[in-house]
Amino acid sequence: MDEATLERWFTRDRRSERVALCDATGREYDAHWLCTSAWKAGNFLRHAGVREGVRVGVAGDGPVALLAFVGTALLEAETWFDPPEALADEPDVRAVVAPSGVLERYDLPPGAQRVGYGGRPEEPAAHHLDAGLWSENPSFPPLEIDPETPLVRTERGSLTHGAALEAAETVASEWDLEPGTCVGLATPVAETLADPSALVAGVLAPLVADGVTVLLDSSGEQPAPALEYVVGCAVPGVERLSVPADALGLE
Repeated sequence: MDEATLERWFTRDRRSERVALCDATGREYDAHWLCTSAWKAGNFLRHAGVREGVRVGVAGDGPVALLAFVGTALLEAETWFDPPEALADEPDVRAVVAPSGVLERYDLPPGAQRVGYGGRPEEPAAHHLDAGLWSENPSFPPLEIDPETPLVRTERGSLTHGAALEAAETVASEWDLEPGTCVGLATPVAETLADPSALVAGVLAPLVADGVTVLLDSSGEQPAPALEYVVGCAVPGVERLSVPADALGLE
């Protein structure tokens, strides 16, 4: 197992009661829930044909969007955050995960699957991720992901597991992130994470430091823990966390 890939932070020994995520309502999720739910998301997406070498579009907001990303990564597939609706000419796209109410807007290539959450999809052929997270197998086989495996698609090319996690460790070290450090992440989640720097600073850096990713309430009325840093937006009195320009290795 190489520590410069995402699976290092989703092993059985990482499960604990420490808070790892806080949503925009103030609800807290511990590391045990995060690991187990990510495994369930991966197992469920496997049924939709997600596997190494394919791409998954992830749209929408909230913890489920993050779980879709991690589940995709654990299957050695690449996430495309906030993809366009016209995807018919993108043969590598195997699935789109989006709020059920907007699934029908996506024009997909042949064989690609629609996966909805936040309510049961109206389309009979669409998969229902909420149901999968409730019923899917809460375990995952051991992994050895190559650090050069694409993690997310960006406007400047693919960001690999190795580059993303190395950048996350750099950010965590340079900004002195510690266990329990709360990093606010602007929402909607998928729209914010379309910027790979936001993914590294707002999700991966807290992950490797045992910190807390806090999804921000766009209304500004945040029932959340006190924030040390913020990513993707400005919050009065809170320092913005950034990633060094050359840390991601993207041209």
